[in-house]
Amino acid sequence: MKTIGETLMSFRFSLLSLAMAGALFGLKAPAQVLVIANPSVIAVDVSKSDLRDVFTGASSSFKGAAQVTPVLLKQGAVNEDFLDLYVGKSDSAFRATWRSLLFSGQGVLPKTLGSDAAVVEYVSHTPGAIGYIAKNSPHEGVKTLIVR
Repeated sequence: MKTIGETLMSFRFSLLSLAMAGALFGLKAPAQVLVIANPSVIAVDVSKSDLRDVFTGASSSFKGAAQVTPVLLKQGAVNEDFLDLYVGKSDSAFRATWRSLLFSGQGVLPKTLGSDAAVVEYVSHTPGAIGYIAKNSPHEGVKTLIVR
């Protein structure tokens, strides 16, 4: 028969193990997002805040660069990772922000495409375009921007 001290120690160990397992499984993997731009975009890197401003319609250019035009993925894990990591909003909150700008006449909804390949194709042929894709997607004809 276990003593009260042994039972308490076993209980504490179980709680600690449960807490560690929850923390381990609750961790989100690093985003697998690649920010791409048309080769005409002068910038080679961009801050998270500048990226957020462009994708939320607060700005139409990066500091020290010409005008850029964001293009979005329609949905999926890459879209959610991008919005979470760089914009700080859920997809529904993000789209609500754009609808508000659209209806108030202060913005035009960015082009939304259904696949990484479509985003790469559009960005590669559209001067000033900037978008995002999965890190492992082919991205010939575009440049990769470093996000700092």
